[in-house]
Amino acid sequence: MQSHGTWFKEWFNSPYYHLLYSDRDDNEAATLIDHLIARLQPAKDATMLDVACGRGRHAKILAEKGFDVTGIDLAPSSIIYARQFENDHLHFYEHDMRMLFRINYFDYAFNFFTSFGYFVSEREHNSAMRTISQSLKKNGVFVLDYLNAHYAEEHLVNEMTKKSGSVIFKINKWCDDLYFYKKIVIEDPELNEPLEFTERIRKFALDDFTKMFSLQQLNINAFFGDYTLNPFDVKTSPRLILIAQKK
Repeated sequence: MQSHGTWFKEWFNSPYYHLLYSDRDDNEAATLIDHLIARLQPAKDATMLDVACGRGRHAKILAEKGFDVTGIDLAPSSIIYARQFENDHLHFYEHDMRMLFRINYFDYAFNFFTSFGYFVSEREHNSAMRTISQSLKKNGVFVLDYLNAHYAEEHLVNEMTKKSGSVIFKINKWCDDLYFYKKIVIEDPELNEPLEFTERIRKFALDDFTKMFSLQQLNINAFFGDYTLNPFDVKTSPRLILIAQKK
């Protein structure tokens, strides 16, 4: 049976995860990065860390702009895939964000597309945030791209079915006071019986992140509500994008 504490290890490493989310918009990723780079104005030789990089779609865009980019992710299959894109200024490593990676090394760290909030305990989330903070140089910048919990709750679609080739995904979504849940039942003629995974994401809001960041010497100095960096509105913004600087 899938454990709440390990669902992301199993699911993110499944080929069905990448099949379900194969239509993720690279143009959307590029739009966010273009707006962030325009605002942050990194030096040409800036070092950057993509935390929970997946197959590297954001890291590749950053590296194409000439920055020295490192991506880390705990899913072996994602890192194996991403390594085909490695070059002198783009590198990928299998690594759990809760564990220390490099200390006082990066000018910038990014966590894109709600790649946080998976863990069971507050201690684990704080450990991940500590790892990110410690990876940054003094005055380094961290950018977190998270869902806006209020907006996500108001726009929750409870049931949907998606088909990819002969594979059918039956999806149910719900939430409670602390988490969003997504149960995915996978029907594939190649399987003897359906597979089932349940995603679980914490309902972190701006106040939660303000406290969490402060504990790790990160000061939030700007926050936005979408991928073109429009002002954040708790009722209407689909995203919560935070920019923080290490003390």
